[in-house]
Amino acid sequence: MSTPPTSDVDLFADDVVLDPYPVFAGLREQGPVVHLPRNDVYALTRYDVVRDALADWESFSSASIAFNPMANEALTGTSLASDPPVHTQLRATLTENLSPRALRGLKGQIAEKADALVADLVAKGSFEAIDALARAFPLEVVADLIGFTGEVRANMLRWGQAAMEVLGPLNQRTAENFPVAGELYAWCSQVKAEDLAEGSVGRGIFDAEARGDIPPDTAGHIIHQYLGAGVDTTIAAIGNIVALFARHPDQLALVRQDPTLVPAAFNEVLRYWAPVHAWGRRATKDVTVAGADIPAGAQVAVLFGAGNRDPRHYADPDAFLVERNPVDHLSFGYGPHGCAGQGLARLEAHAVIDALARRVDHLIAGPEVRVPSNTTRSIDKLPVLEVIPA
Repeated sequence: MSTPPTSDVDLFADDVVLDPYPVFAGLREQGPVVHLPRNDVYALTRYDVVRDALADWESFSSASIAFNPMANEALTGTSLASDPPVHTQLRATLTENLSPRALRGLKGQIAEKADALVADLVAKGSFEAIDALARAFPLEVVADLIGFTGEVRANMLRWGQAAMEVLGPLNQRTAENFPVAGELYAWCSQVKAEDLAEGSVGRGIFDAEARGDIPPDTAGHIIHQYLGAGVDTTIAAIGNIVALFARHPDQLALVRQDPTLVPAAFNEVLRYWAPVHAWGRRATKDVTVAGADIPAGAQVAVLFGAGNRDPRHYADPDAFLVERNPVDHLSFGYGPHGCAGQGLARLEAHAVIDALARRVDHLIAGPEVRVPSNTTRSIDKLPVLEVIPA
């Protein structure tokens, strides 16, 4: 039993959120738990402690997933920010429409959309990968799935980004995004079934509320999660796919030679560059993690990317190797709060990887442009200067 080491790192400083991996490596070597007074958090840095904490909802509550009290209050009543048994009921409706069986019918449509989009971009010979692919594709898929139309469809990108930014500490990024996230909260609090396209998953959630399968007035919260938690992270992952294959043409060649590597390639993209920077938990009691004491009530920062690069768990963790197939990566979380939308994210990403591997020999890309962000680590601009077709 001991006090964990401390570090003066600011997890949310611009240079850290742009490239956290050197800082993560330093923290990981300091210990499995490191106290960061500048953020008033206890950071979990190694694979095993991250995974164990995510599984232990009784010690590490999701009532504090954000790093500021206002966002946590706004998220009260959502499955993201609740614990069992409430979480179990709310999540059942969310996942009912995201189960492998429910998604099976979408698989062909998503694959066709991805292939048509990639074919068009390859034919152009050069393109801006983030706007033209990483954003365009998941926004269309989610809008069609939930039944968003008109104004909401137009606001999805802004709202999705803001919903993630406001999970940070009370810094300038959080402050600037609260009004935009407020637009999303306001829309979700008054959305009605008839605002969503007939036959959509969104309508189905309202049907579940009408049947009494979920508590009254929670359909809007669930729809908020599809948009708030699912869009920005998938955009980040698809942007990372393009950037990493441009950087590592030998790895793209492996997938082209063996298309069964598509799922393994996506797992490695997620392990190598985690889309989520830090995620919050609250210690419900005094808890000892790997010999280090975390006091009751403390805010905990779960560092997925630090765990994903832990050499205690993965050999040569700083290498991008599609044949590694790290099925146990931490980027989708773990335990009761494992990402509810991971099946949909996989369908989208696998479709993009498959289309790229079939149609592209290699990509010549310009430098990635990243913008500091509190929660999602994504590429803002990625010019593909030349496509050498397969």
